[in-house]
Amino acid sequence: MKKTAWLLILLTVTTTLFAQKVYDITSFGAKGDSSTNNTLFIQKAIDEASANGGGRVLIPAGRFVTGVLQLKSGVDLHVSANAMLLGSTKRSDYGTVKASALIVADNQQHISITGTGTIDGRGREVVADVDRMLKEGTLQDPQWQTVNPWGQKRSAEFNRPHLVTFNKCDHVTIKGILLKDAACWVETYHECSNLTIDSIRVQSTAYYNNDGIDIDNCKNVKITRCNVNADDDGICLKSNNDAAICENVEISDCVVRSSASALKFGTASHGGFKHVTVKNLKIYDTYRSAIALESVDGGTLEDVRIENIKVTNTGNAIFIRLGHRKKEAPIGKVRNIHITNVKVEVPAGKPDKGYEMEGPALTYPHNVFPASITGLPGNPVENVTLENISITYEGGGSKSVAHFDIDSLAKVPENAGDYPEFSMFGELPCWGLYMRHATGIQLKNVKLQYKKADFRPAIVVEDVQQLQVQGLQVPTTQPAPVIVLKDVPAPVMTAMKLPYDNSKAVMVVK
Repeated sequence: MKKTAWLLILLTVTTTLFAQKVYDITSFGAKGDSSTNNTLFIQKAIDEASANGGGRVLIPAGRFVTGVLQLKSGVDLHVSANAMLLGSTKRSDYGTVKASALIVADNQQHISITGTGTIDGRGREVVADVDRMLKEGTLQDPQWQTVNPWGQKRSAEFNRPHLVTFNKCDHVTIKGILLKDAACWVETYHECSNLTIDSIRVQSTAYYNNDGIDIDNCKNVKITRCNVNADDDGICLKSNNDAAICENVEISDCVVRSSASALKFGTASHGGFKHVTVKNLKIYDTYRSAIALESVDGGTLEDVRIENIKVTNTGNAIFIRLGHRKKEAPIGKVRNIHITNVKVEVPAGKPDKGYEMEGPALTYPHNVFPASITGLPGNPVENVTLENISITYEGGGSKSVAHFDIDSLAKVPENAGDYPEFSMFGELPCWGLYMRHATGIQLKNVKLQYKKADFRPAIVVEDVQQLQVQGLQVPTTQPAPVIVLKDVPAPVMTAMKLPYDNSKAVMVVK
């Protein structure tokens, strides 16, 4: 064999062995006895592995308590089967002013968290300690004891530690692990690149603000085969920096349960979102929207494709919103969205009823809310296609609960600066799909139906240009009209299957 070939083989073997070098934290003094604080021992293992060019820091079977850990370049933090990495229950172990996450990384490369073990933030205990310190006056919180817009009192987010926060890191892998019970957001990735999240489990319903996966202005992201059960948004793309965007994101083959929205872009939407594909999701018992696409802080949300989504028991099917919450910024853009092959069941009751931390119930009586696509006057949502969509509503809309005359569409408030949510307009004049201030809307093979009678039209469309409707099905028998149009020039409506002929089913109002 040639000398060069031997050298290549030797180099390959040497590199592989080096990459697999294991640093067992028990060799550094760590004890899995549920009580020893192992922060220094685990950090020493991480530091040594990184200094030596990288390696695997092993959390073996046992219950290892730790405070804040700094993950460093080249290190794979591996939580083995039957291993539990337990976050300290002492708020003081996370910093004095702003709480640090349990595991942090800043400007690191080639880092990972792997294994089939558990990282448990023990959020209930941490929150109890936060409350204790606030009562003693040893911790400050300007919003504590203040009732928020949802009628709740809670300590501020900055006082409650996340589980994982990575900032501006490159080549990041999170795989296999169970992330459990954070006191705030579970995992957040700020402006990271080449991020892979695969086959993880998130079970985090210990307290409020428990987003399952937050992707903030990251590029080249793949989220696959994950199972998320979160008190707050399930899988959420954010954009907190107006000089950056979330770009080239793929989400697929995940199961999501949320006491907020399951798949959400926003609410933070300063820079924007571009080139995002989502497919093969199963969503269940979700309090708010199954799919929520929002730009309200000046960012551009564009080039999004969502397909093959099955949803059971959710408060709302699809919510697409262009708003203007950030008054100092120009109004953003929402455009070029294709949502296809979606089947949704929307009940009349509260979809997350009985979960540990339920979403806040609305304080006023209301009928079931429709899906919606809404922009602002002069700033429309652009080029949205809904194709092969089936939404089944519980129905039961009653005038005694709330009545809306279709001759009074102007009563629907704009609420340009309000927090974006499907209930933000109050009672709406239809039960199936509400669209306002949009252009280039295509409905292809959309089926809307209810189980119990609803007095409202199925669809209301106002100030929408270039509307095309092909193959719309509303098999439910209801009082005419089925569709109400206002300020909708020359819509193209073909092959519709409605309970009446078009002369009765479609109403144009002034």
